[in-house]
Amino acid sequence: MIRINSRRIGVGILLLNEEKKVFVGKRLDIKSEAWQMPQGGVTKGEELEDAAYRELYEETGIKKAKIIFKSKKWFQYNIPLSLKKKLWKGKYFGQKQKWFVMKFNGDEKKDINLNTGKAEFCNWKWVNLNELENLIVPFKKEMYKKIVKEFEYKIKELN
Repeated sequence: MIRINSRRIGVGILLLNEEKKVFVGKRLDIKSEAWQMPQGGVTKGEELEDAAYRELYEETGIKKAKIIFKSKKWFQYNIPLSLKKKLWKGKYFGQKQKWFVMKFNGDEKKDINLNTGKAEFCNWKWVNLNELENLIVPFKKEMYKKIVKEFEYKIKELN
């Protein structure tokens, strides 16, 4: 049973390319310059890793990626009251997410397709890890800072 005013359980994906740049998508549903990493809810009974791969595919068309790190802790954010009725039918006031760093091992031209059945992005780009904070909507900024802090050292150490 879903409690009203609880946090939705979700996953997030920090997808890296060969240059250790991060995939971000420009939101379809927000008129401002709002970019974010792929993320979404976990279906009841679904493993977190499976949810991460599913969300990545649903939002980007990407199947060629591999999990290399999983966050130690859960990250969370609250949505502004103005969005509460629009998102998740008003059932949740935010999300509690487990984050995964994935390595993209496909071809950008062939393996990235935003025109999926559940399109959320109208554009995409690769950015440096330290640019994320300035691209995200304000209510997720603190969470993104914490995600970067957890993973930045590990990402720098990657070959």
